[in-house]
Amino acid sequence: MRTFTSLLLGALCLASVTLFAADPVVFISAFASGDKAGIHAFRFDSKTGGLQPLHRTTDIQNPFFLAVSPDQRFLYAINAEKFGGADDEFVTAYALEGSTGQLKRLNQQSARGTASCYLDVDATGRTVLVANYASGSVASLPVKEDGSLGEASSFIQHSGSSIDPQRQKGPNAHSIVISPDNRFALAADLGIDKILIYQLDAAKATLTPYESQPFVKMQPGSGPRHITFHPNGRHVYVINELANTVTCFDYIAASGMLTERQTISTLPTGFTGKSYTADLKITPDGKFLYGTNRGHDSIASYRIGEDGSLTLLSIDPSLGKGPQNILITPDGQWLLCANMPGNSVVVFRIDATYGKIAATGTPIEMPMPSCIRWVK
Repeated sequence: MRTFTSLLLGALCLASVTLFAADPVVFISAFASGDKAGIHAFRFDSKTGGLQPLHRTTDIQNPFFLAVSPDQRFLYAINAEKFGGADDEFVTAYALEGSTGQLKRLNQQSARGTASCYLDVDATGRTVLVANYASGSVASLPVKEDGSLGEASSFIQHSGSSIDPQRQKGPNAHSIVISPDNRFALAADLGIDKILIYQLDAAKATLTPYESQPFVKMQPGSGPRHITFHPNGRHVYVINELANTVTCFDYIAASGMLTERQTISTLPTGFTGKSYTADLKITPDGKFLYGTNRGHDSIASYRIGEDGSLTLLSIDPSLGKGPQNILITPDGQWLLCANMPGNSVVVFRIDATYGKIAATGTPIEMPMPSCIRWVK
């Protein structure tokens, strides 16, 4: 009886460990210095939306934006001893050690710019792209076989200005996002009110300006910040930091051409305070889009029509100050929001039919959460 009981208990424990290990890992950067800095790893409960702390990687200062390779073996992080200082930021490469939440540092390379703020990895995992905000540039870094990074293989300096005398004195590249077919990269430059279009050669890890349509001009003073493609590949959405709007473009994948369709506010009618948008994400089924407002401290929810146009559903509190970055889980059931100056991460459940979000559980407290990434 003892032998049978021991075997049964062992089997149950093993099953429990297996189920637990199958839950995904969420990485969240703590944009801080000293002993508050780090990349936090959490186990995510896909049934309840709960986050259980796993590990904190501490060999990094001021980690800001994160990106995960397509095969989910490597993580890349923007960081610097002094963020936005005179010296270039770095992009640091890590190898994921299974589903433990632990990271093995591989190497780091210069981002070739200052106040670096966005990373993307191409579909082959051979190229990492970086946008540099303060210096107004973009660069591409080759990825080696072991996941480590080579020195930048291309660098492009933006130029120009726009109408806001405080925020648009010069170029400020705020994001760079690769198209679903891996042929193009779109860079949103807040300082010059443009979406710049580049051709991507993933085999050579290089960017070149797209001659057919080098850029799309946004409304003056809009301040384009982040970009996302619709899952069907036929639409592109840009959230505009200074105007507090979202712009929808029709996108022709074959030619890489963009045509503006609609611009819609992220704020409630009559709001007169100061607010600046940050991030936007689309559910995997392509039905809903969400964007964050810092100042109003809220999340705007939209229904996406058949033609890609947006209809506002609601604007809900982010339950923390300065919602910086959001993540929607691959099953479309959960939205995670990093309230960076609010020092909290809040999990919302998404209504699959109506797109409404509702907070669940207790917010996770951590210093300056700036970027959230998912690893299954």
